[in-house]
Order: sequence, then C-alpha cells, then structure tokens
Amino acid sequence: MRVVFAGTPDVALPALDAVAASRHELVGVVTRPDAPSGRGRRLVASPVAQRAEELGVPVLKPEHPRDPAFQAALAELRPDACPVVAYGALLPQSALNLVPYGWINLHFSVLPAWRGAAPVQHSLWAGDEVTGATTFRIVKALDAGPVFGVMTERIRPDDTAGDLLARLAEGGAGLLVQTLDGIEDGTLEAREQPEDGLSFAPKILVDDARIDWSHPAVAIDRQVRACDPAPGAWSTFEGERIKIGPVTAVEGDRLPPGVLEVSKNAVLVGTGTSPVRLGEVKAFGKKQMQAADWARGVRLSSGVRLGVDETP
Repeated sequence: MRVVFAGTPDVALPALDAVAASRHELVGVVTRPDAPSGRGRRLVASPVAQRAEELGVPVLKPEHPRDPAFQAALAELRPDACPVVAYGALLPQSALNLVPYGWINLHFSVLPAWRGAAPVQHSLWAGDEVTGATTFRIVKALDAGPVFGVMTERIRPDDTAGDLLARLAEGGAGLLVQTLDGIEDGTLEAREQPEDGLSFAPKILVDDARIDWSHPAVAIDRQVRACDPAPGAWSTFEGERIKIGPVTAVEGDRLPPGVLEVSKNAVLVGTGTSPVRLGEVKAFGKKQMQAADWARGVRLSSGVRLGVDETP
C-alpha cells in the first residue's frame, strides 16, 4: 500500500522506521510544525520530520490538518492508509475521508482502557500490572475507533513512564506494520471496542505532579515513576520547588508526612504509611544529584518538612 505516516515526537520513530522498512511504500510524512527549542528558542523540526528528511520522504507540516492546502497536498500523495503515532493534532472528518483504508493509530494502552494523551503515565499511576498497545481506525470520538490488533506488556516494579513507553514503542512498531499487512491482505477486520473497561488518561500537568506526602508510600512511588521523565514529580523545600527522583519504600519507624530523617548516606521522608528513601533531587537552577549530596549541600537536619509553603 501507499502510506503516509503521521507522528511528531521521538516515541514515534520506531514505528516510522518499521513502516519505512516494510513492504509498504512510504510516500510522505505528516508532523507538527517546527517549534521553539533551547535557550535561544530557535525553531527546530520535530524528531519525525528530521528522520523523514534522512529517509528522503516528503514532509507536510500543517498548522492544523483541517487546512485546505494540507488536505490538497495529502490527496496528491494518494495514500491508501495513514499510520499514526503520537501526531498531536485532532484530525477532522474531512481529512479522515481522504484515505481509503483510514488513519490507523497506534495507541499505548489496551483499549478501551486509558483513552487520551497520557495512557502510559495513568497506567503506572493506577498500579496496573499489565498494559500494552492497540492499533485502531481513527474516528471523530477520542480513541474510540474499531480495533485491529493488540499487544500486551507486563509492567515492571521499577518502570518509569519513560522505560515503559520505550518498550511499547518498539513492540508497537511491529504491531503497526502487521496491521498494515493485514489490511492490505484482507485478513484483518476491525472490531468495535467493548463497552466495559473504559477509562480516560488526560495529559498530566505540572500541578498534578506535586507530591502529597500524606498519601501512602506505594501511591507516591507510582506517582513519581508515572511522572518520570515529564513533567517530573515535585515538592518544595523552603518555598522553592524541587524535583524528586525515584523513591523507595523502607522499613522503619513511621515519620509524619513530609518530615525528613537525614543520615550520612540517606534521606528518608515520611508518608501516610512507611517512609520512603529519596533517590535524586533537582533544586531550581541546580543539577540533579543524589539526595544525600543535596542534603549535605543545603545542610539539612532531621525534622525539616518538605511541602511547606507550596508554590502555586
């Protein structure tokens, strides 16, 4: 089939590479417009755009896929199907109608669980033991289209969102190509999603990532891992925001929520249950460092409380 790939961030690259190496003819790529990056705020092409240029594939960067000029350019490419991975813009019905076999999305959950922008993060935060990836035909409703294929992936106890997403991106790339193969061969039929098990995964904002130390240690651990690498779980120390790296629940006497116990080689924080050991801390304007090094640098003593005078 003639295919046009739609995607934007790094997580879409394994699928783009897999489609480019498949039996299908990659005739174009759709991605988000160049965006400001770095201290100089210089416009930079998306990772998908950069890879497409390396592959010598035409790149379309519409401000919005409803733009008539974009839809005309897409029609000229005559795609049979458009595989999609983390494109980042809603597709209007007029764009969906241009492609005979449809826009085939690779979504990083087992639908209908965790429809939305942050399925991996919400799966970790909820304490799911298994997640996966799904290919489905895009329809107007959010992540509600009929499903072609599913893969599953066990969540490891120390997985961060970044770790888990990387594995799903690699495994999902193969699933996406298999889906395109099945559509072309006529051996794969999309089936409507079940009504049971529906849940939503909206984007996790910076305010959502603030740690409430009165929560149980297991919940704080899940939150920290779900917010790694972005937006990053955080608390405050002396009114300044600090990012918190991995935490580990430890045995020991309970500490009041947010209260620190500082020793030569460890910094413990009280929670609603058992204390947790801080892994790494990044203070504003400083580099990330081990919690014990941070404690020595700011001359921390036991009894200090995190999360006091939270910034808005």
